[in-house]
Order: sequence, then C-alpha cells, then structure tokens
Amino acid sequence: MIRKRVFQTAVAVASLLTLAACGGAAAPASGPASSAATSVGATAAKPSGAASSGPASPAAAGASASGSADWDSVVAAGKKEGKVALMGPPGDQVRSVLIDNFEKQYGINVDYTALPGNQATGKILLERQANQFNYDILIAGSAGSLDSLVPAHALDPIAPALILPEVKDPKNWRGGALPLIGPNGEILVMTPYQRGTLFYNKNLMKGDEITTYKDLLDPKWTGKLQMDDPRRPGPGNATMIFFFLHPDLGGNFIRALGKQNITLQGDYQQEIDTIGQGRAPLLIGGVDYLAEARMKQGAPIGIVEPSKIKEGTDVSSASGDVSIMNRAPHPNAAKVYLNWLLTKDEQTAYAKANVFTDARADVDATWVEPWRVPQPNAIRTDGEAGVAAREKLMPIIFEAFGKP
Repeated sequence: MIRKRVFQTAVAVASLLTLAACGGAAAPASGPASSAATSVGATAAKPSGAASSGPASPAAAGASASGSADWDSVVAAGKKEGKVALMGPPGDQVRSVLIDNFEKQYGINVDYTALPGNQATGKILLERQANQFNYDILIAGSAGSLDSLVPAHALDPIAPALILPEVKDPKNWRGGALPLIGPNGEILVMTPYQRGTLFYNKNLMKGDEITTYKDLLDPKWTGKLQMDDPRRPGPGNATMIFFFLHPDLGGNFIRALGKQNITLQGDYQQEIDTIGQGRAPLLIGGVDYLAEARMKQGAPIGIVEPSKIKEGTDVSSASGDVSIMNRAPHPNAAKVYLNWLLTKDEQTAYAKANVFTDARADVDATWVEPWRVPQPNAIRTDGEAGVAAREKLMPIIFEAFGKP
C-alpha cells in the first residue's frame, strides 16, 4: 500500500484549462513555420572576429568590438521588442541569475514564469493548443521536451539562433561539439552533472547507513521513506530510470521498493522541507539545488555521497537544458537572451547557482563536490537514453506505485 500526498492537482488542472481557454497573450497571426514578429538574422550569423569576455558586459562588448552587424541588428531589434518571455525553474537564486544581469546589460525586460519542468511542458502545450504562443525561451529538463514539445514541433533548432563567436565555437564546449540533443538539435544541454539521489535528515539518521540502494529494502525503512513521484518527469522518475538501467538493480528492485509503503510527493520544495523539518528521515529523488539552498540556510539536510554507494549515481542535466520556442513572440529578444545565457560568464553564474557542473570547457566548477563531476561510462538518465528507457520502465513504475 502506498500513501499518496495530493498537491492541489484538481486546482492546477482547472487553472491550466482556464488559461488555455481564455488567458495569456494574443497569438501571433503567423503560420506554423514563421512568427508574426520579424526575426533578424534568421540563419546562423557569421560575425567577424572573436567575442571579448570582459567582466562588465561580455556579450555586448564582445560583439561591438568585433563589429558584428548581425549581432548589433539583433540586439537593436530585441530592444525594440522590449521583453523576452522565459519559463524556467523555481528558486530565488536561480531566478535572480537568469534575470538581473540580462536586464541591466541590455535593457530588455525578462517576463519570468517559474515552474518545474513537468508542469512547464503541460502548460505550454495547453496554451499552444488554444493558439497562444506566450513564451520565447524554456529552461527545464529534457524529459518533458523530448516526450511532448519536440513531437508537437513546439521547439526550433538551437544552432541557427547562435550568433556570438564564443558561443558558436565548438572548442568552448566539452567534447569539442555543441551539446545538442533532439532530432534537429532543439535542446542544448548546459549542466551535465552527477545527481544526488538520497537526501536525509542529519538528526534522524547517518549518511553512511546506506551503502547500497538495496539497503532501502530493509524492513526498518518500511513506511518511513519519501519519494518524488516517479510517475511523471522529475528527479524521482530519473532515479527510477537509473535503477532500471543499472545491471545490479533493474525492474525487480523497483518492484521490491514499491512494497516499502513509500509516501509519494509532488512538490519539489515541500519534498526537501519534509526532510529538513524532520518529518521524514530520507527522500529518494530530490532536487539538488533546492536541497543545497536549504543546507546553506542551516537545515539539517545531508546528501548521501554517491561515491560511497555501491551502485553510484547517474549523470543528468536536471533543469539545465535550454530551448527556443517555435513561433516565439519576441524572436530577436529570444536570440539575444539565448546567446547571453550561453556565454562563459553566465554559464558560470547559472551552474554555480544550481551547484552544477557545466558543459562549457572553460567553466571550472570549483564550487561543486568532486563526486558531482561526470564520470566516464556513467549511466545517463536524460536525453534520448532516458526517453527510450521510460517506454519500458513506466509499466513497472505503475505496477510498483500505482497509476496517478
């Protein structure tokens, strides 16, 4: 038997349906292949010279110094549009990093909607079905985008929107190539890192009590465990993908875990706070940056170091993937934002705010624990690998934890 916590699901669905029916901005009068707004430099730009990365204004100063007419034209058109509509992850620190410096640097307002990725994709799809095209940029995990937004042709390829030399240069990215996924490169992976999978209250247990995930099957944990709901995209689902793909765990381990009377949670922040406030000793599949933020505030939360667990952990980008929307209402401001976001300075700020590593080769993530650096041959739970695994995994998850 599984105890389930419901987080105002009916209200959320009703709100989305209402919004899709009558809310939001008016839809552009364009066809599916174009935007009503004029996008400057629709193909990949060819700026001359290299971009500078001065501390005050790296993207704008670099483009100006290189004499890039393409970049200058896009920036001017973006300023005329006046704003960029961004949907991104929740969290005050992340929000500040994604807004403040951009607005200060370019004078373009950022209309920010904070939603977890598993809610963001549903909202976007509902609005687009109502012929509303309200967002320019999406920052989220890859699961919802690959499962729903890519098949719905809601995302445009990333590469044609890249203009700044330091962003386009493959040498600036790990592996010597832009980290693009999706059939047409619709998603750029910014922050691949090794996830924390187990989060615990330091006053209720010790971190070294778990040396293998099979320890979670001990009867002493029955009825005491919390888990991010694995039946939808999110860290709980990613953790189940890891368990499923690991040769020493697999589907039978997930079925056995389902017998532990686990409480399924549906709100990322409340999951972490449940542990921090001592209402449960252990959470399976939480959001790392929310846990890190509470830890900095003094909450007695620990993350079981995966290097001390026999089976280790997976590599994922979590909420560190960026896409540009098809039929973006502010196409030029979207290009300015995307290029700014992918510069060294902003990637450093974003990765640091999330306590992630970064896909840029010139970002030295000194702020992360060594165990967060991706290891060779680590199991990937994001991207196409995650989508392929999920097709076989979901029936097992429903068998173990019931259907939502």
